[in-house]
Amino acid sequence: MDLDLLRALKALSDASRLRIVGLLAERPMAVGELADALGLTPATAVYHLGRLREAGLVEARDRRPFVEYSLRAGRLAEVGRELDAAGRAGAELPAMAPGPDGAPRPAYEAKVLRACITDGRVTQIPLEEKKRLLLLRYVAESLFSPGERYPKRKVNARLATIHEDVASLRHSLVGARIMEREAGSYRLTPRETWPA
Repeated sequence: MDLDLLRALKALSDASRLRIVGLLAERPMAVGELADALGLTPATAVYHLGRLREAGLVEARDRRPFVEYSLRAGRLAEVGRELDAAGRAGAELPAMAPGPDGAPRPAYEAKVLRACITDGRVTQIPLEEKKRLLLLRYVAESLFSPGERYPKRKVNARLATIHEDVASLRHSLVGARIMEREAGSYRLTPRETWPA
């Protein structure tokens, strides 16, 4: 993260400094006015103003006999844009977590799969359709190759390596249209046709 952005965020992480920013957004103010408005001592107000100045969020002008502070609205807007850009970059990449095989997967998917698979074996088939489809997609990707045809006994043998009820699992794969059966053999359907 950008050092200037980090400094600004640290400066804004204090309630008193946030209140100062709010007051200065209305109009420039002297230390005494800010201290009175916030119920702080002038020394404490000066300390908080110093932190905000270091972050480039406020500026001071000499208005004899006082020093007047004003908000640097442009810098505050810049911080907002930087946070928005950082948020968008983070939103583009889903949070990742290790799946049951240790490979990184989107966090929700990894959580569902780890709940259904223990030591490489399917221990439960979820009733909730979204979770069940995640599991079936994982099983299909793990055990079968696109474009290859498998006789029923080979499908059963592969499914038996991960689950004891091969008939239910095979029927679930066909029912979800992840696999199709034709003339006694099975093959994966095109991945883009799989249910989301």
